[in-house]
Amino acid sequence: MFLVYTPEGQDEPTRWKYNPRKMMSSERESIERLTGRTWTEFTKDVVQGSSLCRRALLFTFLKRDHPGAVKFDDVDFAWDELSLEYSRGELRQMREAAEEGASAEMRPMILARLDEQIAAAAEDPEEEGKAQPPVAE
Repeated sequence: MFLVYTPEGQDEPTRWKYNPRKMMSSERESIERLTGRTWTEFTKDVVQGSSLCRRALLFTFLKRDHPGAVKFDDVDFAWDELSLEYSRGELRQMREAAEEGASAEMRPMILARLDEQIAAAAEDPEEEGKAQPPVAE
């Protein structure tokens, strides 16, 4: 999964690889303090669209790029400037699950939509074999 930030006035988006299982403990603890959520709750809420959680995640990645120069209170974004994008491998995994689990009437629509997303998605060269789900357990 990728966190993609395109602030107004920036031509090219900034893209960070987001794998909850690879975040450092100090970053996880900081995010837990900022959001008041456990790490597992946070990872679920990021995917579900929590603005606070996405802000905390953006802050974490901006802080990595600019240590000491970014404060949480300074991180502000319009909703359409920040998005999560699944990698091709993650979308393929979702498609496999939909093939087996989606109802017969919804399956064709779901698979067609996933096929569109797979075609447009970025490949993650770090994924080996199957992608892992985006939520930390």
